[in-house]
Amino acid sequence: MIYTLTLNPSIDYIIGVDNIEYGRVNRTSYEKILPGGKGINVSIVLNNLGVCSCALGFVGGFTGEYIKNALEESGVETDFVLLEKGVSRINTKIKSNEETEINAAGPEITDSEKAELMSKIKNIKDNDILVLAGSVPKGLGKDFYSEIMEVLKEKDVKIVVDAEGDLLKNTLKHRPFLIKPNNFELEGFFGVKINTLDETVKYAKELQKIGARNIFVSMGGDGGIFVCEDGNAFYSEAPKGRVINTTGSGDSAVAGFIFEYEKSNNFKDAFIMGISAGSASAFSENLAKKDEICDVFRKLTDKCEVLK
Repeated sequence: MIYTLTLNPSIDYIIGVDNIEYGRVNRTSYEKILPGGKGINVSIVLNNLGVCSCALGFVGGFTGEYIKNALEESGVETDFVLLEKGVSRINTKIKSNEETEINAAGPEITDSEKAELMSKIKNIKDNDILVLAGSVPKGLGKDFYSEIMEVLKEKDVKIVVDAEGDLLKNTLKHRPFLIKPNNFELEGFFGVKINTLDETVKYAKELQKIGARNIFVSMGGDGGIFVCEDGNAFYSEAPKGRVINTTGSGDSAVAGFIFEYEKSNNFKDAFIMGISAGSASAFSENLAKKDEICDVFRKLTDKCEVLK
C-alpha cells in the first residue's frame, strides 16, 4: 500500500482576476475549489495513474470535511485524524497579470491528535511506501518527520521525503529511500551556487553521504537529475510545452516516480516518468491525467542521458 502524509492540508481557492487593482473591488473571471497539499497532490496523481493510495494527515471543521469528501469522491482512500478544534486552512491563489498566493497558517495540533496519527503510522507494514510531503503545522516540530521514521525503522518501508531545510535534514540519518529537492533547495542546503550538471550531481552525492539513498533533483524548465543508490546518475531535459500551472508539478513528479518504480523496479524509467508527470501537470489546468503523462513519457524516453 502507498500512504501519503499531508499534515496541513488545505482547500485551494483559485480565482482569476483580469488586471487586478489593489484597493478596489475586483470581479473574478473564473473560480476553482480543490483539495490541496503536497501529499494530497501525490495521491490524486497516483489515482489518475490508476494506483490506489491512502491519504493520511489532519483535517478539521467544514473545510476538512470538504477535503475528505472531495478526495473520496475522486477515488482516493483517506484515513485522516479529525481535529476537535479549528478548521483546515483555505489557501487563496489569485491569477491575474501577476500570480499571488495567500497561504493560511492552519490549525494547531494537540498531543492527543499527534498520538492518534502516530498510531495510524505504526500500522504501516513491510513493503509499503510512505510519502512525507510539505510543511508541518503548529504544535509539531522540525523533527516530526524524523520521529515518524524512527517509529518505522524496524520495518521495510520505502519512505519518500519531499520537504525543505531542517525538516528534510533531520530525516537523512534514517536513510530515506527517495528525497526530491529542487535545484534551489539543493543550493540552500549547502550554501552554494550550482552552475552545472556536474555540480548538481556532486552535491546530490553529498546528500547520499549524509544518508539519502536516491536523490531526484527537479530543475523546472531545465529538466532534472537523478542520482541513485546503485551509483548511476541520469539527466533528462524538460519537454517542450506551454506552462499553464506549476502548482503541484513537483508532487506529480513524486507520484510518477513511485508509479513507474513499483511497476518496473527500474530507476531510469521511474525518473523519466517523474519528469513526465511533473511536466504534464505544468502543461495542464489541473493535475495531469494518465494519458497526458504517458504522452510526455513517450517523447522523453530517448532524451535521458547517463552522467559520469
